[in-house]
Amino acid sequence: MTLTAQPNLAARGSNELAVDLDRVVKRFGAVTAVDGIDLRIRPGEVVALLGPNGAGKTTTVDMLLGLSRPTEGAVQVYGRPPHDAVALGLVSAVMQTGGLLKDYTVEETVRLTAVLFGRPESSAKEALQRAGIADIGDRKVGKCSGGQQQRLRFAMALVPDPELLILDEPTTGMDVNGRHEFWAAIRDDARGGRTVIFATHYLEEADAYADRVVFVRRGRIVADGTSSEVKAMASGRTVRATLPGAVESELAALPGVERVEIRGDSVFLHSRETDDIARYLLNQTSARDLEITSRNLEEAFLALTADDAPEGTR
Repeated sequence: MTLTAQPNLAARGSNELAVDLDRVVKRFGAVTAVDGIDLRIRPGEVVALLGPNGAGKTTTVDMLLGLSRPTEGAVQVYGRPPHDAVALGLVSAVMQTGGLLKDYTVEETVRLTAVLFGRPESSAKEALQRAGIADIGDRKVGKCSGGQQQRLRFAMALVPDPELLILDEPTTGMDVNGRHEFWAAIRDDARGGRTVIFATHYLEEADAYADRVVFVRRGRIVADGTSSEVKAMASGRTVRATLPGAVESELAALPGVERVEIRGDSVFLHSRETDDIARYLLNQTSARDLEITSRNLEEAFLALTADDAPEGTR
C-alpha cells in the first residue's frame, strides 16, 4: 500500500497564525494541568508536542479541539475560537483509539464521514487513496490490523480537507515502510500549507519530520525550537566504550559523571565534561572502541522533562 500526497491543496493563508495560545492556564479543581503556555504556530509548520505523561499535552490538544476551555488566557485557531474552527472543518484529529464502527467496511466508514461533512463522494475515494487503504475498502473495520485502523482514522481526518491536522501517536501499529510513507505524505501536505501538530513516543519521528519540537513539563513549555536547537539545550555528551566487567558504582563515582548505563559489555557515561572521562577509560581501564557523541533527542527529552530539570530552560 502507498500513500499519495494530495496534489493541490486549497490556498492556505500565510499571514494569519494557525495556532495562537496566549498565556493559557487550565485548572481542574486544585490541579493545574496547563500553567501559562504561550505557543504560536505558523501555517505549514509541522510541530511535535512532546512531554511525559501528565505534562499537559492532552489538555492542550483538548483546548485546540474546542473540547474544553482555558481557565485563563486565550486559544485561537486560524483567528477563530477552536469550537468554531472545528465546526467549519478547519481542524481534524487523528486519535490513537476509538471512533470506529467495527461492523462497517473501510470504504463505508470514509463515505459516511464525507456525508457528515457535506463533501462529495470523490473526497472519500481520494482520502482512501492518500491513506494507502483503497485496496482494503471492502474489509470490515473489525478485521483490520492496528496499523490499518490508524490509516483509516487518517483517511477520515483528510475528508474535510482541514487546515490543521492534529495527530496523536499517528503511526502506532504501522510497520517501518508504512511509517515512512505516512510521514512523506504529511511533509507533502505541509509544503502545500497544511499545519500539523503531533504527539508521539517515537522520538526519532519528531527528530526526522518536525520543523519544531516543543517539550512540555508540568504544564509549561520548557523547550521550543528545531530538533538541533532543542538537543543543544540539553548540554552534555555521552562517552561510549566497550568495557567487559564494568562496575556501575565505580564509574558513577568518577568526577563529572551524571549518569551511567551498562548494556552488556558496553558502557555509556553521560557528562558535561567528557574529556577527562575518556582519558581515564583509555589510560586506567581496558576500555576499547571509545566514542564521544552529543546527546540525541531522546536524551534531551529525558534531561529537559525530568522532575529535577531546572526551570526556565526555554
